[in-house]
Amino acid sequence: MINRGGEMEVFVRVVEFGNFSVTARALRLSPSAISKLISRLEDRLGVSLMVRSTRGLTLTAEGEAFYDRAQKIVSEIEQSERLVTQTAEEVRGILRVNCNIPFAQHYLLPIVPDFLERHPGVTLDLVQTDLPVDLIYERADVAIRTGVLADSALKARRLLESARHVVAAPRYIARFGEPGSPSDLVNHNCLNFNIRRSLDVWPFERKGPEGADRLDQPVNGNIRVDNGETMRQMALAGLGLARLSDFHILPDIEAGRLVSVLEDYNPGDLEPIHALYVDHAHLANRIRVFIDFVVQALRHRRDRYLSRT
Repeated sequence: MINRGGEMEVFVRVVEFGNFSVTARALRLSPSAISKLISRLEDRLGVSLMVRSTRGLTLTAEGEAFYDRAQKIVSEIEQSERLVTQTAEEVRGILRVNCNIPFAQHYLLPIVPDFLERHPGVTLDLVQTDLPVDLIYERADVAIRTGVLADSALKARRLLESARHVVAAPRYIARFGEPGSPSDLVNHNCLNFNIRRSLDVWPFERKGPEGADRLDQPVNGNIRVDNGETMRQMALAGLGLARLSDFHILPDIEAGRLVSVLEDYNPGDLEPIHALYVDHAHLANRIRVFIDFVVQALRHRRDRYLSRT
């Protein structure tokens, strides 16, 4: 059933074309359907809008007044549709991105200038947090998160997979020594997270002639943080051991600011990083273009992170 806006458009087209048959062909409807729509419109309004005769159509005074207003409304609807289509094609509008702090600090922020230079019509609204986020509640277009994803109706696009390592600053090792096995961690200060998904155990593997046995080593320490970048800073300050991903700390390891420990017991697990977004049939072009841009910008980094696994 055609709604009121549809009825109004049909009426405007009938007036413009001058008869039902031409209007029907233009709108791909039958002449009888056009006649019924006009009659229904007149019945709903309680007035006669036009007089039909063998010589054509003549608007009544009420029809003239209704056409004047309806034509403006139909024109505004058409302009609005063109604006939305043009906006989608040009990549513009507010892009709301919610990103975990380490990824934002080390990878997203350095590539933002290039993205905005390519798409000057986009306004970036960026929130940095490691806490879980509800995209719909927070009105975010994209969320970038690390770790295994929970079951969700959200669409996910994988950006990276990164190996994880237990690390410490040289000053910490000089003061407290290097752990030789996972069980030694009971005598070390292990930095941990205070967010909901964190666990007070670190996974390891004991490799032997018959295969590898998984070890879940309880850890404890005097510092708990809510994001990976703060943990990295605490580790760099020599305050304890931390288990972090290469995408976050590899430059520190290469520069000697952090040292990997317990590598013989590394389980080789990978931390995935995804871009999450609500899957729409007509996804805004700014969202699609942004995710494609991030994927392309990170492509050359992947082998570097995985080479240490």
